[in-house]
Amino acid sequence: MSRVIVVTDSNSGITAEEAKSLGVVVIPMPFYIDGQMLYEAVDLTQEQFYSKLKEGVEIKTSMPLVGEVTDKWDELLKQYDEIVHIPMSSGLSSSCETAMMLAQEYEGRVQVVNNQRISVTMRQSVLDAVKLVEKGMSAEEIKGILERDKFESSIYIMVDTLEYLKKGGRITPAAAALGTLLKLKPVLQIQGEKLDAFAKARTVKQAKSIMIEAMKNDFDKRFHNPDGSKIHLELAYTFDREAAEQFKSEVQEVFPGNELVLNPLSLAVSCHIGPGALAIACSKEVPETVE
Repeated sequence: MSRVIVVTDSNSGITAEEAKSLGVVVIPMPFYIDGQMLYEAVDLTQEQFYSKLKEGVEIKTSMPLVGEVTDKWDELLKQYDEIVHIPMSSGLSSSCETAMMLAQEYEGRVQVVNNQRISVTMRQSVLDAVKLVEKGMSAEEIKGILERDKFESSIYIMVDTLEYLKKGGRITPAAAALGTLLKLKPVLQIQGEKLDAFAKARTVKQAKSIMIEAMKNDFDKRFHNPDGSKIHLELAYTFDREAAEQFKSEVQEVFPGNELVLNPLSLAVSCHIGPGALAIACSKEVPETVE
């Protein structure tokens, strides 16, 4: 049986400490802040990131350096036979496409999973991959399963301010100004490749209600599992943990049978939506991981 190791990047939200306990490897994502390159969770904490974001300094996301990725693969392949590499969605970054191109030089020993996920749903893909490794599956088999089920997930995000969507060019300055005037709380969605508009709310309370109803509808109509018994339910947030804990209590009342996981949103997504965001996400259970 081949020895397989799972590799991901920090967009999964998996910390270095958690990575050790899971037996996975996390490549930190680089950011350019006022021209200086810093690495997420290495020399850039969540607190530092949001402090810089609020100060209005220039922050640019970046993909991992090619040499850093291949050096890590080369190092791991001295100990393992194969690698399952799970990067962020190809629709949100070119890092996935680059990794797939680099993997061609490794004669099948590196399998890059393009399963269009980010943040908490990407984290679940990593957890699923770990279980599949434990079941003795090859890297190629794991890639096939994760890509087969890649669209079996949803993320809904309430944005607290339109400022960062405007900065990123995702909405026009006029739309941002009108939205701010009307105190709108947009709800965005990620179902597959991109971050798209979903609904507009006038209050945080209304936005949370919209997201919860959307998730209930997905359980029933998309996943045909209204009681959520075969679905992982996840929550995420940017910066405001207290508000996230409150949201968690509200969601738990609606979905009492689901164990809720709460984690910060990936900084690559946070860059575009800013602090104060709340998100609800789900990933359908991968049948092969069930005991």
